[in-house]
Amino acid sequence: MTVRTRFAPSPTGYLHIGGARTALFSWLYARKHGGRFILRIEDTDLERSTAESVNAILEGMTWLGLDYDEGPFYQTQRFDRYKEVIQQLLQQDKAYLCYCSKAELEAMRAAQMARKEKPRYDGRCRHRQGPPLVGAQPVVRFKNPLDGQVLINDVVRGKVVIANGELDDLIIARSDGTPTYNFTVVVDDYDMKITHVIRGDDHLNNTPRQINILKAMGAPIPVYAHLPMILAEDGAKLSKRVHGESVSVIQYREEGYLPEALLNYLVRLGWSHGDQEIFTLDTLVQLFEINDINHSASSINKSKLLWLNQHYIKHATPEHIARHLSYHFTKWNIDPSQGPDLLEVIKVQQERCKTLVEIVQASACFYRPLSHYNPEDVSKYFNADVVPMFLALREKLQALTPWQKEPIHQVIKDTAETLGLKMGKLAQPLRVAVTGGSVSPSIDVTLYLLGRDTTLQRLDQALNYMAVGA
Repeated sequence: MTVRTRFAPSPTGYLHIGGARTALFSWLYARKHGGRFILRIEDTDLERSTAESVNAILEGMTWLGLDYDEGPFYQTQRFDRYKEVIQQLLQQDKAYLCYCSKAELEAMRAAQMARKEKPRYDGRCRHRQGPPLVGAQPVVRFKNPLDGQVLINDVVRGKVVIANGELDDLIIARSDGTPTYNFTVVVDDYDMKITHVIRGDDHLNNTPRQINILKAMGAPIPVYAHLPMILAEDGAKLSKRVHGESVSVIQYREEGYLPEALLNYLVRLGWSHGDQEIFTLDTLVQLFEINDINHSASSINKSKLLWLNQHYIKHATPEHIARHLSYHFTKWNIDPSQGPDLLEVIKVQQERCKTLVEIVQASACFYRPLSHYNPEDVSKYFNADVVPMFLALREKLQALTPWQKEPIHQVIKDTAETLGLKMGKLAQPLRVAVTGGSVSPSIDVTLYLLGRDTTLQRLDQALNYMAVGA
């Protein structure tokens, strides 16, 4: 048997990190067993599904590197197939037309609640006789078994048993003929030969209904694995509005995380392999098994993600970081070709920064004209005593050959000693003069990356700033 898993998001918003984890686990299981990973877009909610959401899902999958072997398949392109199966179920007396009006259904539920019963459809049209009602627009309901039980051998949750008596007759086609979610999922899983359904445990209530429809179709039952929820750090349901958390995969990209860091983080939200924290995708493919998934919900830990991201930035090649930085430089309107070699800058910054956004922020001074100084640093470091320091240093830097880190360091050190200063007394004002603030790589590296001409120009700019009292 070839393992076939699927990720089947509804395009009604962004790719949520919970969905991304589901996609990751499904992808890993398929790769682990040499199977196939299918992407299916469940877009039958015509009012809420949007092309923008589809693009957000595809963009998120591409950024994460979760390549799919088949798809994307769109449910809206399969309506003829759904209608075909519905007709088959009607002909086999496994489904029926329901003519109950909205008012009738509301009265039914009100009466049930008054009797303290679980509100549910009572099957009154199940055995209806006679011709179709003229002018009526019935729904189609599935004839759920009246007795017995549904057994779900869930790989994560264990054995789950649901009595058929707890389930009512599910609507599988609306009055306008469009199929419903639980029905389209079943047909798709059957047609696409899905062997393992890995999804969030919010779908667990749907599973017994879907199993009964599969049985009615004579279809094989896939293996189910329902994943516990991802919660906020306070243990509540994750919400951007309430917790200010990033819940969209693309938002993590915007914040400067590497995709491999996010994948490593997501896999640890519910799965573990001893005490190991760092995993490459290749390692995960080797180690991952569904039955190692935790039974309980996992909570977001943003500090862990930041730690992972810093680890991956530190250990990545400059070329890899440069590829991902391209997106952020574009967002910041920075052209990295207008300045020092980007790979040289990355080598310096990757030891210092926790996110790609931090690298861009810390590197902007190398690629943009210096337009302002940090007011606090100006107040602390720019004064009349600095002017002769800068003038003396400028003269030596202008004559320096070659323009390399070691000679630059020696010139700054010698100038400070000549003026009777510790090197830091010159280095910090100099740093503010050439970068606009008091934080940068070591001062010799900073000047080397800026280059001679830019360094001298910015020293002149700082001297002029102090002269005019700007």
